Amino acid sequence: MCARRWQMTHGVSDRRETGVSGEDIAAVHLARRGWLIVARNWRCRSGEIDIIARDPDGVLVVVEVKTRRGLGFGDPLESLTYAKVRRLKGLAMEWVRSQEDAVGPVRLDAIGVLLDADAAPRLRHVRNLEQP
Repeated sequence: MCARRWQMTHGVSDRRETGVSGEDIAAVHLARRGWLIVARNWRCRSGEIDIIARDPDGVLVVVEVKTRRGLGFGDPLESLTYAKVRRLKGLAMEWVRSQEDAVGPVRLDAIGVLLDADAAPRLRHVRNLEQP
């Protein structure tokens, strides 16, 4: 089976579209609350950061967005494991090192987006993932 047909029959394209939709919703949510979106989908060899933004207090925030179309596999944020958070911290530090100017304090947040065909998207924003 060719790769494209496999993707179509196994929902890879649908998952990608779901993820992009969730990131768009999260970015609009943050911007409406006065956050400045600095970058989206920043990539390096180690991975990708969904959103990099400055909150109204001036803190640089690396935001991981998790999106689901239902609760069949649990809440979107339940997929954030210790290993994933650790990897995100490493990605955040790589981004900071790539900047020419000092960026100041950095925080790691996550936004879970639940898309429901019958209702408006629901968001849950968790701040300071690195804090116990």
